[in-house]
Amino acid sequence: MAAPSARAVEEPHWALVHRAGAFEIRDYAPAVVAETEVSGARDAAINAGFRRLARFIFGGNEPNREIAMTAPVVQRQSGERIAMSTPVAQARSNDAWMVTFYMPNGSTLADMPRPLDASVALRETPARRIAVLRFSGLATQRNLDSHAEALRRRVAEQGGHAIGPLTYAFYDPPWTLPWLRRNEVMLELAR
Repeated sequence: MAAPSARAVEEPHWALVHRAGAFEIRDYAPAVVAETEVSGARDAAINAGFRRLARFIFGGNEPNREIAMTAPVVQRQSGERIAMSTPVAQARSNDAWMVTFYMPNGSTLADMPRPLDASVALRETPARRIAVLRFSGLATQRNLDSHAEALRRRVAEQGGHAIGPLTYAFYDPPWTLPWLRRNEVMLELAR
């Protein structure tokens, strides 16, 4: 099953396991992602990482091939145990963040072009179960922290066990009105 979306941008494939309001548990299919590590503050890091990954998908690769844009952009702290598949994500470790783009569904490492920027890496992610809390608004640290704490509480209430770092997923361009934005905080769960 594909992720439900009214948007024209492709998202990674996942199946819904459980939903209670804005809280969901999803089973994600294996995927190929492009990642880059960026040091600095979270908001500056995601901007720098986004630009680096955008150059790759818009032809900054050998053989100068464009790759379709997908959503979300994912961010997680770098240096923590890395969950193997997430949307475009960002994570933090010692002020280092991993920013991730998902490649189009059905992509394989063998069919992906080689990044010209050595700081962009491609990898395959296995199938995994993810707890998600969806919210709108600006991606301020306060808003992210508040929803991350709410997600951790929901996972504990469900008897779940997180096995990866907290991940942030952002689905909309920066000019989207805050109340229309789709943001998510995510935790990989043990099965």
